[in-house]
Amino acid sequence: MPIVPLYGHMVLRERFERARRHGVLPQSLLLHGPHGVGKQRLALWLAQSLVCERADAPCDRCRHCDYARRLTHPDIKWAFPQPRPKGGDRDFDEAKRDLEAANAERANDHGLYGAPSGSDGIFVATVRMLVMSAAISPAMARHKVYVVGDAERMVAQEGAEQAANAFLKLLEEPLADTFVILTSSAVGALLPTIRSRTVAVRVPPLSAHDVGAFLDDPIVSDVLGKRKVPPLRADRVALAGGAPGRLLSSAEADAANRAAQLLLDAALGGDRATVLRTVLAQGAAGARGPFSDTLEALTLKLHARARHAVERGDARTALAASRAVDAVEDARLLAFNNINPQLLSARLMNDLVSTLA
Repeated sequence: MPIVPLYGHMVLRERFERARRHGVLPQSLLLHGPHGVGKQRLALWLAQSLVCERADAPCDRCRHCDYARRLTHPDIKWAFPQPRPKGGDRDFDEAKRDLEAANAERANDHGLYGAPSGSDGIFVATVRMLVMSAAISPAMARHKVYVVGDAERMVAQEGAEQAANAFLKLLEEPLADTFVILTSSAVGALLPTIRSRTVAVRVPPLSAHDVGAFLDDPIVSDVLGKRKVPPLRADRVALAGGAPGRLLSSAEADAANRAAQLLLDAALGGDRATVLRTVLAQGAAGARGPFSDTLEALTLKLHARARHAVERGDARTALAASRAVDAVEDARLLAFNNINPQLLSARLMNDLVSTLA
């Protein structure tokens, strides 16, 4: 069944369409920005535009567009983090079947999905399959398009250097008929060799109007209702904060927001006992999962604090919040390497107290 349409990002869409029409669209792109703003959906829209057979691409009427919106187009490969496969390494056909099954599952959910688990990854068999398939001519369209979501989750494994090097070569020297679009919410966690081989494009949060349009989609509204997201539209727009994809992981997002508020309150209060209790509450595991979600929620709260301070003309508070964001982003990079959350939060709280209190 078709996935929900892309809402918003009109400036980027027009920019990509101009580049495509003039034949100057980069073949290796990196779409980066906050979690939940629609980076992968934008990448899939661009992939549809590249395989569409009409001049007004994407036309949403031709067979290519129909297959693309159903996630069944043979020339669009969408890879994203999945649980570690059981039974060891997989061959080309097994990896291809697994990817097709994962795409079919997302199509059944209309392309609406929550954040991946902290242990999910894009493993070497998938990377190897993508690289090998790039040498095959397109099955239907003029182009092949590879969308790799949450690309920072590409897992390095011992003995996988050949696949990694081949993927880097695919980014650096793609075949004339091939486009590769990576997305990331933690661009600093990507290997420098990957970042240097792509053209980076920041995907900003959506406006409240575009978030509202997304929420008004009957399918989206039904899914959010089943996931017990607050029913009032205004509440949902406010909770999304420009990133409606976060609402699809509502339980995890609520927990992350609560934990982030505790960290922020402790830092602002500056009381050592409260700070210590907050640090110990983070636990000693789950840096790539719940703790990373907490840090992302804390970044959003600090951005809001800085924005409100600017509106009040309070330059000192705005500057302090901006510096605190830098400290949180540094912690997010370390969290991606699965460092103990208590150690990380102890260091972070020290930075936040000195900056904010």
